[in-house]
Amino acid sequence: MRLSAIGFLIATSMVMTIGGVTIKSLVFPAETSNSYVELVPQKPLNMRAFTLCMRLATELTGEREIILFAYRTGDYDELNVWRELDGRLSFYLSGAAVMFKVPELSALHTHLCVTWDSSSGAADVYMDGKKSVTKIYKKGHTIRPGGKVILGQDPDSYLGDFESKQSFVGEIFDVNMWDYVLPENTVRDLVSGKRVPRGNVFDWETTQLKMNGNVEVINHEL
Repeated sequence: MRLSAIGFLIATSMVMTIGGVTIKSLVFPAETSNSYVELVPQKPLNMRAFTLCMRLATELTGEREIILFAYRTGDYDELNVWRELDGRLSFYLSGAAVMFKVPELSALHTHLCVTWDSSSGAADVYMDGKKSVTKIYKKGHTIRPGGKVILGQDPDSYLGDFESKQSFVGEIFDVNMWDYVLPENTVRDLVSGKRVPRGNVFDWETTQLKMNGNVEVINHEL
């Protein structure tokens, strides 16, 4: 089943059906400067640690920035996750980035996780359960509350000033976030589909989605 999401819609990201569980997947079919999905958190993003995971696929290649996740307050990009021009993955916490040289994203679904802990500064990326080298980044930093989280665009101002050449084109789903660092074995369990403690910031099973522009919602039955 496919739902067209031109305009505004609020939905939860998983529903129960007679045959089992249906998970909603977001498809961004074209490069735009106005298509995005806002995720409504369960609690304020006042964090000194996090784990952010998602499943995604894109056919965008070459020297093209791709925004994968954006959390912005009125004045700062508090947490942005990118595929950089050279294919590296990065995330930014109110300033310079930490970058990881990992296999490039592709049309095949990839399970991606990013973790960070303020007390140690430890930052890691996982792709399909395989952990990157640990880097030290923003030790002592705190992510501030009061902003908006969106998928599909990079806001250069509060929910505005989008650039089509940075937009996401492809598919994203199963976006979950915790305000602590998940153990490595739990990340592997996520990849294999085992039940783990649900995200306490974003839980894809219950997260409200606010749709804007040309975004397709595809229902996959599990």
